[in-house]
Amino acid sequence: MRSVRTFALSTSLVIGAGFSTSVLAQTPEPTREQVIEQAQADKVPTLHPYVLTTGEKLMNKFEDITVYGGLHWHPYFESSYHGAGFTLGAGYMHHVSPYNLLDVRGSYSILGYTRVEAEFIAPRLFERRGELSILGGYREATQVAFYGFGTDTPPENRVNFLFKQPYLGGLLTLWPTRRYLMLRGGTEWSQYTQDPGEGSFPSVETVYTPQTLPGLGARITYLHSQATAGIDWRPTRGRGYARRGGLYAVTWHDYKDSDDAFGFRETDYEVVQHFPILREAWVLSFRGLMQTTQFKSGQQIPFFLLPALGGGHNLRGFESYRFRDRDSLLVQGEWRIMVNRFMDTAFFFDTGKLAQRVSDLDLTGTNDYGFGVRFHSPLDTFFRVDVAKSREGFKLVFASSAPF
Repeated sequence: MRSVRTFALSTSLVIGAGFSTSVLAQTPEPTREQVIEQAQADKVPTLHPYVLTTGEKLMNKFEDITVYGGLHWHPYFESSYHGAGFTLGAGYMHHVSPYNLLDVRGSYSILGYTRVEAEFIAPRLFERRGELSILGGYREATQVAFYGFGTDTPPENRVNFLFKQPYLGGLLTLWPTRRYLMLRGGTEWSQYTQDPGEGSFPSVETVYTPQTLPGLGARITYLHSQATAGIDWRPTRGRGYARRGGLYAVTWHDYKDSDDAFGFRETDYEVVQHFPILREAWVLSFRGLMQTTQFKSGQQIPFFLLPALGGGHNLRGFESYRFRDRDSLLVQGEWRIMVNRFMDTAFFFDTGKLAQRVSDLDLTGTNDYGFGVRFHSPLDTFFRVDVAKSREGFKLVFASSAPF
């Protein structure tokens, strides 16, 4: 009987083990797709849209206002002339069609510089191959600096002058291939009136005469024509925010004086190149600008329209319009470091020289260096602070656009 029980128990264990093995063999392993779907299903209860921080909300609102025209009223910080000091202004923008707009704006600075103007902009002409700007207005600068000619003038030579200028003109920019090739042409009527300067420095007529300083006390009516040809593949044009691309352009200017006394020509050669590094976390940016002037027969160039260096967009370690002469050369370099999507820092170096002849231009002029912080949207730099050091000390620059 014991052998019978033992046989029955063994048989039961074998049958049970075989049944368990059969059940396990019939349960399939989950596929990769099933595992992913299950993981996604487990995450559903915890998913939620990204919540913007307060700072991001403010920056997006500012971008809507300043870049995309989210409001009709907008701030305007451009002064009538560089060196105006702290400037405040406002403008009113009205769309006359889905893309074309009229912008009326004005500003006033702590030094009494005034600017009032209206601009019509048609940004999408010829199937987005052209842009038209018609601009008219009035500006007045009360204490513009003049130190003499060349880059060796001492700062003690400063005198001030005032000028007034009404103007009206049009500018048409074409991109025949929508990218790269850029053509621009325009004409402007303007009238310059040069008067005694204001401020704490001597007025220009107390030191110079019309014989020693062409254009002193003059009232000149110009028909200014210009034409530009260039290659431009920056993501934003002009002084917009860019971390890649470049500009290579030549611009020809013709100033026709109605009295044939102060007519002249000017040619500008400009190169801008941005080299992105580490997926644009760093950018090496460079700019070169050479301006040359040519006399018209029997005429002179007024001193206040000569090429100039000094100020927040070129030699940042010097006062605005610190140096003037017939021809100028400027080279700038920046190492730009992205902090976040709204802020960059930059180390920079500027060098420049002016001379009576193009052959005398080289890189042995004067220079400066410094550090800056820029706040920007994807398209524009709307606030910039630079600290620059030159042979004349430290300068603090506040601006509402990129240096280049």
